[in-house]
Amino acid sequence: MKPTNLLFITADQWRGDCLSSMGHPVVTTPHLDQLAAESTQFRQHYANAVPCGPSRASLHTGMYLHNHRSGTNGTPLDSRFTNWATELRANGYDPVLFGYTHTAMDPRGVLEDHPGLFNDEGVLPGIRPIIDMGTLCPDWRRFLQTKGYQLPDVDGAIYSLRARAAPDKLKPEPLIFDKTHTDTYFLTSEVINYIQAFKQHTSTTRQGWCAHLSLRAPHPPWVAAAPYHLRYPTDNLPAPVRQTNLESERDSHPWLAEHLGNERNRSHVDIDRHRLLQASYYGLMSEVDDNMGRLINWLKDTEQWDNTLLIFTSDHGEQMGDHWMYGKAGFFDQSYHIPLIIHAPGGEPGSCDDFTEHVDILPTILASLDLTLPRQCDGCSLLPKLQGKTLNNWRTCAHYEYDFRHSQAENALDLNMESACLNVIRDARYKYVHFADLPCLLFDLKNDPGELTNIATTSPAIVAEYAQKLLSWRLRTTDKTLTHLQISRTDGLKNMKDE
Repeated sequence: MKPTNLLFITADQWRGDCLSSMGHPVVTTPHLDQLAAESTQFRQHYANAVPCGPSRASLHTGMYLHNHRSGTNGTPLDSRFTNWATELRANGYDPVLFGYTHTAMDPRGVLEDHPGLFNDEGVLPGIRPIIDMGTLCPDWRRFLQTKGYQLPDVDGAIYSLRARAAPDKLKPEPLIFDKTHTDTYFLTSEVINYIQAFKQHTSTTRQGWCAHLSLRAPHPPWVAAAPYHLRYPTDNLPAPVRQTNLESERDSHPWLAEHLGNERNRSHVDIDRHRLLQASYYGLMSEVDDNMGRLINWLKDTEQWDNTLLIFTSDHGEQMGDHWMYGKAGFFDQSYHIPLIIHAPGGEPGSCDDFTEHVDILPTILASLDLTLPRQCDGCSLLPKLQGKTLNNWRTCAHYEYDFRHSQAENALDLNMESACLNVIRDARYKYVHFADLPCLLFDLKNDPGELTNIATTSPAIVAEYAQKLLSWRLRTTDKTLTHLQISRTDGLKNMKDE
């Protein structure tokens, strides 16, 4: 029997509705649709936090934000917590990275002697970088220079280099690079090269290869290479879901009033400019889709598809003008609802409408490889669903959290660090948003799927019911993890005598 391989793929900032298999009115993703047809597509999958760092901490550790405590970009992830890469490495795999994990590493231990290594784009413990590529992109930069491109000194600016054309306010400008020179194409090619070398040099091994492909697209800056920049005409794009004007949106809640007071956090007044960004956002998705097709077809051609566990998801979503916002923040579904497609060796293709969360990914990986689940995990394995079975005693809702300390809203709303946070419980009917020291919100998703009308003040009984559900969930999950930490701290503190 061939050993099982793992290909763990994350896009960045990909909304859950932006797949043609999810019924999007514009975006076409034929390769991911084919993957979904041969796999299990989880249609109600949610990130547990935003932005990138906190969300990926939940994704990699299987823990809710209030347990792993890496609540903002740059907040260190406690090294006493394990993760999927550490667990696989302990069991004979060699997890390798192409891209980035956006992990703010624990400064204790290895970093205490090398303080210059600390930044919020560190590498997840347990994973070995082959191509470490976040804002800094030295390997891709060297590749581009061999192709003759003149590049700016600042690495981050490379992602937005436009090929200036005749100005047309209805057509986005393309990226300066050929479509075979973009970061998405480059990383996908590097994964193929690695797997090919692994297969040639390790024909007899107890474990298969294990690769994490972490793509930047469709994260801003929204500049797509030709021909993707023109894939979606700007006169045929869905309109934003939002209040009729910015003032009405701001009036709906104090946090929104402050967040939308900063122009960069909301949709531009110029609808033509918004459509240019929207078209480029979708174009980057099509580029990822084509490269996923290239990668999957190569796996099939080299007879590695049938023994590869492939996971495709995103770290979080994107507002894209909905509720007058860009980016990922707050409490709206657009920031948290994301794709999840899993192809399992010997699995039964299908779809799942149960609520699933990022904390379920680590348990699913370990269960699929017949490895033991660590005590810290808040999620549960999706393996039964991959095998065509039902998820017994499964959750009937999704939870997510947002820590907005160190933002302008914290100071403007006169909140302390402990109060600058929100928690959400969302089921098929209602969505309840609890702020520590601000008014709560309640949305009737059946009659108001756009989350435009807050009914909290007129529905006190429903607010009380969902507040109690949220409190019970918080107490259950926090208690379990505190027990785990109490046990792990005994050994952990032996190595931290100088803390």
